Amino acid sequence: MGSAASILSREPWNKGKIVGQKAPFKVKDIWALRVRLQMENRVRELALFNLGIDSKLRGCDLVALKVRDVCHGDAVASRAVVMQHKTQRPVQFEITPATRDAVQRWIKQAGLRSEDFLFPSRMHGSPHLGTRQYARILEGWVEELGLDPADYGTHSMRRTKATLIYRRTKNLRAVQLLLGHSKLESTVRYLGIEVDDALEISEQTEI
Repeated sequence: MGSAASILSREPWNKGKIVGQKAPFKVKDIWALRVRLQMENRVRELALFNLGIDSKLRGCDLVALKVRDVCHGDAVASRAVVMQHKTQRPVQFEITPATRDAVQRWIKQAGLRSEDFLFPSRMHGSPHLGTRQYARILEGWVEELGLDPADYGTHSMRRTKATLIYRRTKNLRAVQLLLGHSKLESTVRYLGIEVDDALEISEQTEI
């Protein structure tokens, strides 16, 4: 039987590893879901989806947004700054016109005030949408798109635009700032770009 000391000193099996990293959404899937949400007048979900893609925030930060975080007066701002819960570091993000329209419609429909949470919970006792509720909503989106829920999660939302920006610009520093990472190495690991770039080079090399 092992001693208590050996048990306490044992490192977690997943320390330093990327476990179950979720795939980013493809552009065609983003537009397919947007059209579906618009056609079915699912105002809250459209605002949540668009803002999740634009903001590149972790789920815990996205669901905790307040109206005042994204609005200047009665209008949705083109940029916002929030303090990240995990790192306690501020991060800035853009809010595109389509997202501003969706968020404005949701605020009006829900009758939200400046101090209200942007996505109030529909469950008693919870002030705002929880991360588990958010994950369940996202799983529903994935299933509607005919994708495998095992491949996607809330981090898919965070990774989607960051991955597209990197692929188009190869500007790691810009992506680091947008994700609010303190170290460039974290961005490299998060995007898995070393593997992607290596495969791309290999595919372009004919023998």
